[in-house]
Amino acid sequence: QVQLVESGGGLVQAGGSLRLSCAASGRNFGTYPMGWFRQAPGKEREFVAAISSSGAWTYYADSVKGRFTISRDNAKNTVYLEMNSLKPEDTAVYYCAARSLRYSGNYYEDRGYDYWGQGTQVTVSS
Repeated sequence: QVQLVESGGGLVQAGGSLRLSCAASGRNFGTYPMGWFRQAPGKEREFVAAISSSGAWTYYADSVKGRFTISRDNAKNTVYLEMNSLKPEDTAVYYCAARSLRYSGNYYEDRGYDYWGQGTQVTVSS
C-alpha cells in the first residue's frame, strides 16, 4: 500500500514556473515507477510524465516535452514535476500515481496505476 500526497500547485502567470512534489508513504516506494497525470475541467484525465523506479528513464507527453521535467528522490520517498514555460492550457488538477508492478502496458495508460494522490490545482493565467 502506498499513500501519495501532492503539493506545490498554485496560480502562476503564463511563462512562469512551478515545482510539484509528491510525497509517498508506505513500503517500497523505490520499487514503483511513478507518473504524473492531469485533468482540466470538462476533460478526461491525461498523462503528463512518468519515471522508472530507479529514475534511469523518463517519458513525457508531447504537449509538455521540453518544458516539464520529472524526477525522483527515493531516499526522500518523493517524486517531482518541474514545470517551466507554463501555458494557460496547462491549467488542471495534477495527480501523481504509483504504477502497478504487475502492469505491462504503456506508461501513459492510467489504468496501469494502482495508487493515486488527491491532486493539486495548477492555474496558469494569460
